[in-house]
Amino acid sequence: MLKVRGYAAKDAASALAPFTFERREPGPRDVQIEILYCGICHSDLHQARNDWSNSLYPMVPGHEIVGRVVRVGAEVTNLREGDYAGVGCMVDSCRGCSACNGNLEQYCQFNATWTYNAKERDSEQLTFGGYSEQIVVDEHFVVKIPKTMNLKAVAPLLCAGITTYSPLRHWKVGPGQKVGIIGLGGLGHMGVKFAKAMGAHVVMITTSPGKGKDATLLGADEVLISTDPKAMAAHAGSFDFLLNTIPVGHDVNPYMTLLKLDRTMALVGVLTELTPPPTGISMIFGRKSIAGSAIGGMAETQEMIDFCAEHGIVSEIEMVAIQSVNEAYERLLKNDVKYRFVIDMASLKQAA
Repeated sequence: MLKVRGYAAKDAASALAPFTFERREPGPRDVQIEILYCGICHSDLHQARNDWSNSLYPMVPGHEIVGRVVRVGAEVTNLREGDYAGVGCMVDSCRGCSACNGNLEQYCQFNATWTYNAKERDSEQLTFGGYSEQIVVDEHFVVKIPKTMNLKAVAPLLCAGITTYSPLRHWKVGPGQKVGIIGLGGLGHMGVKFAKAMGAHVVMITTSPGKGKDATLLGADEVLISTDPKAMAAHAGSFDFLLNTIPVGHDVNPYMTLLKLDRTMALVGVLTELTPPPTGISMIFGRKSIAGSAIGGMAETQEMIDFCAEHGIVSEIEMVAIQSVNEAYERLLKNDVKYRFVIDMASLKQAA
């Protein structure tokens, strides 16, 4: 077994603190990665504090992982020592169901194995995430990162990036379309960049007039203030697709009025109830749809990384040391980051 240092929450009320644990030695198809950077996802905070009532402790969060390959198993074919690699939200799946066979491992009928806050398949061993110095993952769940990319800013692509890329690709966003990105945060800022690179006319939809300049700098062609009734009315029935990144329950009905006939709004941010719920009238008149989307499969995640390398896309980040992770969590609660925190794991060497 490999002895590994990291930071963990021991229970819902505890701050993250230094923690030593064991990982398996690499098997024939495994890749051992020295973690260089790990993004902080809002879900890390929710899981560490058991906001969704499903947390397993001790918990080492982190599923936006970028690092250097230091060892590979004998059967590994796509990666070698010295390559840069990434690990996202999942590290395994059943690999035999229709979803897995269709390169949609995130929708595994027998549940994907999450990078942390889960149990290894057929085991009681907990999975531990990227707030640590090493990780061992089956090659199938590792993506290769071009050396030309800004590695630290790549880390959030493994969650925030693929979460927004996947629905934009699934609903075939492209040139000639008008696309709305609802909410400008960790997910929303990536949605703007992707939709623009795909050739769409991009409208940032926000409740905050102050975010207009930022949205334009990120590539938005227009900004729509959703609390302005006249502006909303002027855009009614004009959108080909809406990507809704708002992370809490909210009223989606006003946004549905923006869609054209037979068009869709995809939810990627909210995991709680929509309040109030969508009304039938908001969907029936116009045959409109509300859908959901969760990350992407491994083939699509590699496609997303390659797309980002080709188009020069990375996340907007603020670097923090592992010793400051609890302060970063408090700032997350206040939305005080543009737009993702990334932990420099070199700082772990200075941790007590």
